[in-house]
Amino acid sequence: MLLDSTYFPLVWMDTGNATIDTRDEGFAAFETLLAGAEPFVLLDAERARQKANGHTHDEQKQLSLWMKRHKAALRTYVRGQILIEPDADKQEAAQLFAAKFEAFWGYPLHIVATQEEAFKVANQLLAK
Repeated sequence: MLLDSTYFPLVWMDTGNATIDTRDEGFAAFETLLAGAEPFVLLDAERARQKANGHTHDEQKQLSLWMKRHKAALRTYVRGQILIEPDADKQEAAQLFAAKFEAFWGYPLHIVATQEEAFKVANQLLAK
């Protein structure tokens, strides 16, 4: 996972096809953002390119443990994650997944078609 916080509080996220390793630089960057104790929004335009077969059981367990350690900060500082997905079928599939996503991560997943829409939603989330 790569995070680009150049435009903080808008943080671009690229999960790519990498395996989950909570000891990598992406998770370290995520922890640094959370430690900054300021609200931010994650922007994700890469989900469509993720591994089609998902992650291994060990990867999912590692991710779950990481999330549990940071649960309070995630719920406090991450105002939401915005998936930019122009394909209507993929938007619908993501929307069906959004409730499970929020239950796990503690912040909502918003699905939009364009970057412009993403910025509008991000501004609304940060204004709260």
